[in-house]
Amino acid sequence: MLSGLSWPAVAALMVAGVLLDLLLGEARRFHPLVGFGNLASVLQRRLNRGRGRLLRGALAWTLAVLPITALTAWLCGAGWAVHALLLYLCIGLRSLREHNLPIAAALTAGDLPRARFLTSMIVSRDTANAAEADLAKASAESLLENGNDAVFGTLFWFAVAGGPGAVLFRLVNTLDAMWGYRNERFLYFGRVAARVDDVMNYLPARLTALSYVLLAPTMTGKRRAWQCWRTQAPAWGSPNAGPVMSSGAGALSLALGGAAVYDGAVEQRPPLGSGAPAQAADIGRAWRLVLNTTILWLSCAAIGALLVTGARHA
Repeated sequence: MLSGLSWPAVAALMVAGVLLDLLLGEARRFHPLVGFGNLASVLQRRLNRGRGRLLRGALAWTLAVLPITALTAWLCGAGWAVHALLLYLCIGLRSLREHNLPIAAALTAGDLPRARFLTSMIVSRDTANAAEADLAKASAESLLENGNDAVFGTLFWFAVAGGPGAVLFRLVNTLDAMWGYRNERFLYFGRVAARVDDVMNYLPARLTALSYVLLAPTMTGKRRAWQCWRTQAPAWGSPNAGPVMSSGAGALSLALGGAAVYDGAVEQRPPLGSGAPAQAADIGRAWRLVLNTTILWLSCAAIGALLVTGARHA
């Protein structure tokens, strides 16, 4: 392991970090990722100007990511518990539930204004005039995609490099979310951030997509999830979001993707999945798929630890 931890230790710390997240939730004040976002905003304002924006973006990425990652690696010398604490600060399983299930509750209660407001807090598309099906679709898509970004990618890089690996992944993912746009302002400045995220997310995204296939509730759903992954993902703009969302939508027998409103204009996105349009109840189904995938990954880590321990004592 790059972290210097044994596999049994990694598995135990992984479980501990996830349990801390489920018990405590994200930090309400002084969240490190919020502070990092503020730092990234300052760097962007100061460096995203003039000529040479590709090099300026690379410099900004380096200044934002590498010192913090090095600091966390140094802190991990204080003991194993630091790894679990760093994973807790990076993972967002409980926050996915806290941000999405209230949308389902508002839709079920017929409170469309509240559902629109809550949805606007988690997606970049316009929700002011969104219908129930639009809001349910937005929430389900967010759950499936962020299951990888906020949970499974973090667990993958924790398994590879411990706490510093989880921190590195979340910083990279955060910068991609802030700078990785293909518009005039960020096309060159955010290119390094986008490409590094593509590379670090490549394996986690496909493991997440495979997990969604395996955890589809029926054999028909498993076949549908696999087929949607193979046929729909190549058409999606993101090389990693496509596999994750298409397989997840197929597993849930939902028709996602399609039309969405951004900055007042309707954007026709490629289809995701196959089946019925999303409804309020499907938000809970998407959350359970993410939760079950987390349990699957932790179970695989625990089984691996038992096998390694057994081999050492054989």
